[in-house]
Amino acid sequence: MTNQNLRKLRIVEIPKENDLVLHEAATIDYKYEVIRKLIHLNSLSIPIVYYYIEKQLALTILIPLTFAFLVVDIIRYYNPQVADWFYKFFGFLLRKKEKDDRKKRLNGATNVLLSALFCVIVFPKLIFVTAFSILIISDISSALIGRKFGKRKFFAKSLEGSTAFFISAIIVVFFTPKVEGHFLEYVIGIIAAFFGTIAESMSFEIDDNLSIPITIGTVMWILYTLLLPQINVYHFG
Repeated sequence: MTNQNLRKLRIVEIPKENDLVLHEAATIDYKYEVIRKLIHLNSLSIPIVYYYIEKQLALTILIPLTFAFLVVDIIRYYNPQVADWFYKFFGFLLRKKEKDDRKKRLNGATNVLLSALFCVIVFPKLIFVTAFSILIISDISSALIGRKFGKRKFFAKSLEGSTAFFISAIIVVFFTPKVEGHFLEYVIGIIAAFFGTIAESMSFEIDDNLSIPITIGTVMWILYTLLLPQINVYHFG
């Protein structure tokens, strides 16, 4: 075989089975994933604003906003005009599962608002701020690192992405408010972050915008009750 023929040969890389499994949910280009997560970052305003306002005012804002997003998100599956408008402006940001006419799943933004509304109603403010801040910051970290560097499988996600989630969640724990700044409050946050990491890495039917903060919030509440029963977690409520 001549050198000229050799130069014409192309080596075709066959994706490894793990790579196929790890990235099967990555149904949008990475550049759009970055844009999606930058938009997601705006949701950090929810725990920040809620920290400074009363629960009733937060609900007054969240209820109509969530309802509006939910209505549009549902109608797009049944009204061609709404669907055309919706997909024209937001279609490039949606994952494949969020455009499935058969399953009719809600998009990420709607799930974030539903999650915020539910968690504001259920959890004390202190717990909500930590759980929801982890959702925003760590979900972004996990997605971008996992998409870019993920090689080793960890449940339904990559070990690299899950590690990024956990490390960033620990950082969030150190910056979110505490009642008394007790050492165990940080331990509680870190343990809850670990469970949140597991929830994020598992493959559930429930959207992780719901499963992550609910898992973290529930673990925190239980641990505060068991380890620090003398602390009033409603201090900021």
